[in-house]
Amino acid sequence: MKFTYQAWRIVSLVLFFTFVNAQTSYPPPTSLVTAPTAGTLVRGSFALETRIQRNGALTGGLSVGITDRFQFGLSYGGGNIIGDDSLKWHPRPEANVKYRLVDEDLTMPGISIGINTQGYGMFNEGDSLNRYDVKAYGAFVSLSKNWTTPLGNLGLHAGANHSFLETDDGDDDLNLFFGFDMEFNPEFSIIGEYNAAMNENDMTAETIAINRGGYLNAAVRWTFVEHLHIELDFNNLLFDEDKVDYFSRELKITYIEYF
Repeated sequence: MKFTYQAWRIVSLVLFFTFVNAQTSYPPPTSLVTAPTAGTLVRGSFALETRIQRNGALTGGLSVGITDRFQFGLSYGGGNIIGDDSLKWHPRPEANVKYRLVDEDLTMPGISIGINTQGYGMFNEGDSLNRYDVKAYGAFVSLSKNWTTPLGNLGLHAGANHSFLETDDGDDDLNLFFGFDMEFNPEFSIIGEYNAAMNENDMTAETIAINRGGYLNAAVRWTFVEHLHIELDFNNLLFDEDKVDYFSRELKITYIEYF
């Protein structure tokens, strides 16, 4: 019996979507440009991360996989570390903790909860209401789901967060974020994310918020050698032209090793 043209179309669509939705063993990254994903470091691994930001700012961090579901890390940095202006250290070391509640499978996304108190950019003290240029995610829940596509592995990520430490600006609203990572091959991937910045839209918060309608970030990630990731970030693409006249170009270097 010969298939009709319509039958061939149906079979082709079924095969295509079966292929696209096939589960992959690809582990999601632990973060996108800034947003946390549901991915965690495996037990016995650690990640050293250095983030080089505008105004000579530099932030370094160490995260360790305690179990296959639980990771813990500390970070610290400051502004004007690179350059000839006076140093502006962050007021304290910051922490990040993440625990994966649900493993990803064919139908369910991976789900993690955690806390990350490390903000981004300069820390504004005193009259600037004691917060980073971009607030830390604080307490968060993240969801991640991966698919195999004809172009490579596609990961979609979403979550909600509450920046419970940076509330002196009078805005402690719940925030939302989402993004994706597209791995074309083991060496090269592109990343995009959107932080809605719903905790920066009150009058007092707007006095120092540098975004216009949320933070749209993108990145190119290159695995230079095994375990070493070099990432070029393009942050705040929706910048507020009344406060800044540029988006941020930043460099992130991550080294992952096992012990």
